[in-house]
Amino acid sequence: MDKIRLSPSRVGDFTNCPALYKFRAIDQLPEAISLDAERGTLLHTILHDLFEAKPTDRNLETAFSLIASRWQNQISAKPELATLVADEKEWIDRISSLLSTYFTLEKPMEFEPTHREIHVEMDLSDDLYLHGYVDRLDIAPTGEVRIVDYKSGKSPKPGWEDKAFFQLRIYALIYWRKHGVIPKLLQLIYLGNAQVIKNLPSDQDLISTEKKLLQIGSEIREAIESDKWPTKPSRLCDWCSFKPICPAHKI
Repeated sequence: MDKIRLSPSRVGDFTNCPALYKFRAIDQLPEAISLDAERGTLLHTILHDLFEAKPTDRNLETAFSLIASRWQNQISAKPELATLVADEKEWIDRISSLLSTYFTLEKPMEFEPTHREIHVEMDLSDDLYLHGYVDRLDIAPTGEVRIVDYKSGKSPKPGWEDKAFFQLRIYALIYWRKHGVIPKLLQLIYLGNAQVIKNLPSDQDLISTEKKLLQIGSEIREAIESDKWPTKPSRLCDWCSFKPICPAHKI
């Protein structure tokens, strides 16, 4: 029996729509490029590389200086981006605006991140492998751990914060199980509307997350064995690359 590989993204796919999970994880069908996702990738790359500079140089000027080269690297990897981005100046201006917002929310010259873009992983069960990439993991001299994730979009509406933190709780669970330490703080930085939301996870929060992941893993295994992948039509369908082949939208 092949081990199921779960990341926060794949968990989101399955809970949003099992058919989407099948198209991506099982069939591995090609997808159209998402400019929102590519904008987020560029922003994450710049923020990651900003911390390569010495603390005194971690300023907005340095961040701006990284834009052109990192954008060219992205185009080199995906040449079709050059065509999809109709107005490059507008694209660069948007990235610059998001970076400017970042410096109103954090002062990167005042701290040293312990890990950036760190891969975390664990076997949740005999047939379920859990992994993901953490944007930033900070460990204080006193041992407290902070997990940080950058978002290029806007913060969730009131009442939806818990769902937003599920991704970071997965990372916190892995860290706890691997190191025996519950992260002190989970932090989401939303550059789309200059908001920082925080959560202090408890052991019960992480145990609940673990149970939820085991349940999702079991549901995925059942779907694989029965080859039944129900659709869940929603507003997200308008952004789905697989809409033309989805049973829910066939005429």
